[in-house]
Amino acid sequence: MTEEKLSLWERAKRSVQDLIYGMAAHEMTRQALKTRGSMEHLFILITMGDLLGVPILPPYYSLRLLPYVVPQIATWKRRMLREKDLTDALA
Repeated sequence: MTEEKLSLWERAKRSVQDLIYGMAAHEMTRQALKTRGSMEHLFILITMGDLLGVPILPPYYSLRLLPYVVPQIATWKRRMLREKDLTDALA
């Protein structure tokens, strides 16, 4: 019976922690992830801009970074070539 109460107590404690996190830090976490994604896309644009016709860095450095960027190239190209709308900036 004490184990049931303990598990009930732990679940209640976890629920309160989740509630406090949701009120205090969830929006900051989402903004940090959004900023990280934007920085990653900017980095790929700077290093692999030749794929879109934007030569920024010499090809030597792009080739040195290529093994680290290959897994993200397909989604990056799709995002960069997508038509932008005013509502995209609001999200």
